[in-house]
Amino acid sequence: MTIKAILFDMDGVLIEAKDWHYDALNRALAHFGYTISRESHLSTFDGLPTREKLKMLSAARGLPEGLHGFMNALKQNYTLEISAMRCKPVFNHQYALSKLKAEGYRLAVCSNSVRQSVETMMKLSALDPYLDMLVSNEDVAKGKPDPEMYLKAMDALGMKPEECLILEDNDHGIQAAIASGGHLMKIGVPDDVTYHAIKARVAEVEAA
Repeated sequence: MTIKAILFDMDGVLIEAKDWHYDALNRALAHFGYTISRESHLSTFDGLPTREKLKMLSAARGLPEGLHGFMNALKQNYTLEISAMRCKPVFNHQYALSKLKAEGYRLAVCSNSVRQSVETMMKLSALDPYLDMLVSNEDVAKGKPDPEMYLKAMDALGMKPEECLILEDNDHGIQAAIASGGHLMKIGVPDDVTYHAIKARVAEVEAA
């Protein structure tokens, strides 16, 4: 089977934003006397939409549900503020996506972040010109670990799951990628995302 499309998670794959989300959420929570440890953020909350994190905090620690809407908006504003300062183009990623695009691959980003964050980070990192589509958690009924966002992207691009390679870094995203039927490329850190590494994984899948 030939790989024709490459679908990227954003945070932890194309953007080193895990700490940004952690800092932004804690800053919002601090107004109400709550905090999340870095360890629990990475082990439990990593890769989930903010609204899911807030539901979990309400269940586990009594965060009032009436605050969810306000805190979600506050957190997104803080994320955008941090992104504006820290999100910059990365040569390896620009090179990889420009080469893949030139070779005819369809490219998409599927992220559990809100649409404004995805659009902003893709612009700031100068990757948006290479992308055929963006799917955010606001474009689906269920975020990852549900495969809906990957299936939506595949459908929109006119691809079968077996024609798609998905780059993911955390457990929730990996579950979504596998459940979608696409091929997985597991990423440790954004520096792992290079043109040669992606092409090597494509060759491996196509030879299988």
